[in-house]
Amino acid sequence: MFMAKPLCLNIFALFKGISTPNTCCVHIKDNVKKKGRQLTQSQVKNIIDELKNKEEQVESLAEKTRKPAKSFSAPIEPDDKKDTINIIFIGHVDAGKSTIGGQLLFLTGQVDKRTLEKYEREAKEKNRETWYLSWALDTNIEERNKGKTVECGRASFDTESKHFVLLDAPGHKSFVPNMIGGAAQADVAVLVISARKGEFETGFERGGQTREHAMLAKTCGVRFLIVLINKMDDLTVKWDKERYNEIVSKLTPFLKKTGFKASETIYMPCSGFTGLNLKDRLTLEQCPWYQGPSFLEHLDQLPSFKWPYDDPIKVLVSERYKDMGTIVIGKIESGIIRKGDTCTLMPNKNSVKVIGITGADEIEKNMCKAGENVKLKLSGVEEDEVVPGFVLCHPDHLCNTARVFDAQIVVLEHKSIICAGYKGVLHIHNAVEEVILVGLIHTIDKKTGEKSAQRPRFIKQDTVAVARFKTANLICMETFANFAPMGRFTLRDEGRTVAMGKVLSLHHKKEETESENK
Repeated sequence: MFMAKPLCLNIFALFKGISTPNTCCVHIKDNVKKKGRQLTQSQVKNIIDELKNKEEQVESLAEKTRKPAKSFSAPIEPDDKKDTINIIFIGHVDAGKSTIGGQLLFLTGQVDKRTLEKYEREAKEKNRETWYLSWALDTNIEERNKGKTVECGRASFDTESKHFVLLDAPGHKSFVPNMIGGAAQADVAVLVISARKGEFETGFERGGQTREHAMLAKTCGVRFLIVLINKMDDLTVKWDKERYNEIVSKLTPFLKKTGFKASETIYMPCSGFTGLNLKDRLTLEQCPWYQGPSFLEHLDQLPSFKWPYDDPIKVLVSERYKDMGTIVIGKIESGIIRKGDTCTLMPNKNSVKVIGITGADEIEKNMCKAGENVKLKLSGVEEDEVVPGFVLCHPDHLCNTARVFDAQIVVLEHKSIICAGYKGVLHIHNAVEEVILVGLIHTIDKKTGEKSAQRPRFIKQDTVAVARFKTANLICMETFANFAPMGRFTLRDEGRTVAMGKVLSLHHKKEETESENK
């Protein structure tokens, strides 16, 4: 039997939603009868067999004819209208970040009392009874045995009007690269400070991670900073107002210099271990001098963030693994992504299809929008073909890639001079690449903003300069002016953050040779 291809495709499109072959047969026969034609049962089954063979071609045709703009900017489903905010807990090791995170999960109902009691028993067996709250976030054996967060923990909880994704960054200096990866996904940073005598000083004044974490958070683009002064119930503190004010007075000028405005910063005392001032406000008996909002109250009152839902999709990939297919984890920085969408994975330009979406709450979804951290199951690419720092893009709106770029940097800490030929490690969104300073273009006066008339031979600590860099491999990046999440970076060397900067311009392949010789 001969059947024209257009008729075959039209019938398939008409009855694509019909699940069983017998039902499909009935509908096809009825449809053809209306047109004055007769088909036997055998002919109908032949049609169905042909339709099955055409299914992949039809799916491909549907993808090509889909209108991209509508695919990514269609109205948001009602279930997803609750604001999502990503918060990261940062600060020196042992400040109490994971303990506060675990307490929050318990207070918001994400961890039940029975589970918490189980953690408490297990921790006590290992003589770690004060660590049990942190086990809600520190899930692997190494973290629990050492009492130190290694990877960036991830969980979620809800307040009355918002959905929060909680990122718990490691505090030890050896794991700063993991902290940077977490901060790149955050909108709000919670700087946890230990008020215990000697611990604040160790973290802030004696080469601890408090300063570096705050600078990295600002560089990564967090919009608000909440300073939680923890362990106020400690025997060396006892909710002492003078100790609280001492810490605030030392932190304020540093945070201002780092770039955090007064309107973007709030301080509050708490006890992560007892949960005081996390959910419920402090009573006069508990603390007579602080009558402000609790931590969760303040989180719920944060302003709504404006996300570019109508822009083409961009998902910045932070992790990947294999689980019955290729899974990537990342933050959607623009657009709306839906199950079934075809995207391009940059910089390798792999065409992939989104066959599954899971939100930060581990619930499968049909769509997610800008501002959310997601797990995406992809077809068309193998797990070992994906690297953190890749970007999932709309096929008609690819992100930029480059190896050579000009950037404005400020040198934060470096004992010797920096000149052409200097090598370091570039951290830009989730990408980590070796980079070389090709040349210095000019310095910038921090007070006047004026550029130097001549090219500097070298720069040193506290200098602001414009320089040209070249990475070892092609990476996804944008200018800071065009798309800030992919245009800000940190430069690290020998375990220290040397500089932070923003991308001013990109030099593509045709321009690379010429630009390096300028």
